[in-house]
Amino acid sequence: MRNTVRQELVARQLDEQITSRFPVGQRLRVLDVGPGQGTQALRLARAGHLVTGLESDPAMLGALRDALAAEPEGIRDRVTLVEGDGRETGRHFGPGSFDVVLCHGVLMYVPEPDPMLAALARVLAPGGLLSLLVRNGDALAMRPALHGDWAGAVAAFGSNAATYTNRLGLTVRADRREALAATLTGIGVPLRAWYGVRVFTDGVGDDVRVESPEALEEQLLAAEELAGRTDPYRAVAALLHLCGVRD
Repeated sequence: MRNTVRQELVARQLDEQITSRFPVGQRLRVLDVGPGQGTQALRLARAGHLVTGLESDPAMLGALRDALAAEPEGIRDRVTLVEGDGRETGRHFGPGSFDVVLCHGVLMYVPEPDPMLAALARVLAPGGLLSLLVRNGDALAMRPALHGDWAGAVAAFGSNAATYTNRLGLTVRADRREALAATLTGIGVPLRAWYGVRVFTDGVGDDVRVESPEALEEQLLAAEELAGRTDPYRAVAALLHLCGVRD
């Protein structure tokens, strides 16, 4: 459920930003840095866009190639997969090569985000959209508290470094919206819109299922979508979806 909520909300929010910034029917050049299983990359390719996936993990890249192989030829022809690191986009792409750059669920694994963000800004065309999905450093106490881990919740309030242990057992970073907004302004991609993702469902167990597709669409996703764009709820979401636009 947690991944379903994440992917569906990000897709809706991303489509909203694309629709508001580009002419209807324009075939966009999209770079997806760290595409994972390819949910957003394949969805955008199916919509007619030209998508490049940049993935540093050979295993993930292999899984994405397998997923792409199951798509019709027309969609396969619109996707290019490249093995590489998002911090080194200059090795693979020229300045202004893409209309949309996605970096979802990647920054938490990068010790210092600024070099990667600068690299992403470099390959973004003027007026282009940068879409970031990050762990919310201002809400790190929420997950342990929702699980009744009060000691963990208290410890999160004292974490100046904004680190946390994820569900894989790895210690990774979180980002604070104000700090990222300042960085984005500094690299010429000021923040234009932001959303919360997984306000209510971050503490849900992996084995929890919604009783029906209708309940998922009409109730759970509706509640999450409204919370993700409404203050004060979005500020305590597990994830932040930040959208900047290149000057």
